[in-house]
Amino acid sequence: MSEADLLVIILDLILRHIPIVYREQFQFLKSIPVCNIHAVLLHAATDCSVWFTVTFTFDRFVAICCQTLKMSVLSCLKNIFWYFMLTGEYSLENDRWFRDVTEDVMLSRVWVTIELLHHILTPGLPFVVILLLNALTVRHILVSSRARRKLRAHSSGGSRRDPEMESRRKSIILLSVISGNFNLLWAVLMVFLIWRQIWYLGSVSVYLPPFLWESGFILQLLSCCTNTAIYAGTQTQFRKQLKNVLKYPLTSIVKFIR
Repeated sequence: MSEADLLVIILDLILRHIPIVYREQFQFLKSIPVCNIHAVLLHAATDCSVWFTVTFTFDRFVAICCQTLKMSVLSCLKNIFWYFMLTGEYSLENDRWFRDVTEDVMLSRVWVTIELLHHILTPGLPFVVILLLNALTVRHILVSSRARRKLRAHSSGGSRRDPEMESRRKSIILLSVISGNFNLLWAVLMVFLIWRQIWYLGSVSVYLPPFLWESGFILQLLSCCTNTAIYAGTQTQFRKQLKNVLKYPLTSIVKFIR
């Protein structure tokens, strides 16, 4: 999940702006489909970032509720269609869509429908899956907690401290924070993109203001940073090592003075 988030930052924040900043040096890109390949990699990395969050949720669901199940791998081959939608040229403007789209694609109901399905699958479907798995996981923990409390209440000499249930509580807190962070930060962009495609199809007459697009884009990229920070910050060993790193300069100075 962290690697996918890092790829999004590299492909979407760094590599996307290089042709914009160095416009003259990158004029040669108009003759080769670098932009198309960049678009495929970018959307594939974004899909991985989203679906690895779903996989993390599913992993916690399996570990807590259905330990006999095994993990499955999700494919991102569907993003190949971006290669054929684009002109192969960077727009060389600081715009959310950093490459030009052909007029035929913009006016084609087929391509608009394909892009709408793309946005429904990522991140529309993950929203539903994450909420459903979280609900099932929380329900299972509550049922298990009540059952274990009753069993331990009837046991003699048993300690009130239950390490297994404490571990599950910590797991569900981490799960809820990461899932909630993902849903909140992706919500604006998801609503705008789906609404825009429906507007292109002529199903709605109100076009949402562009600032929602930019705001959603910023929040979506922010989720790639916060997910990793939240996951790392909640790990005991990571916090321990981080404290050692912060203490090391002071310790070295004290030793040098002594």
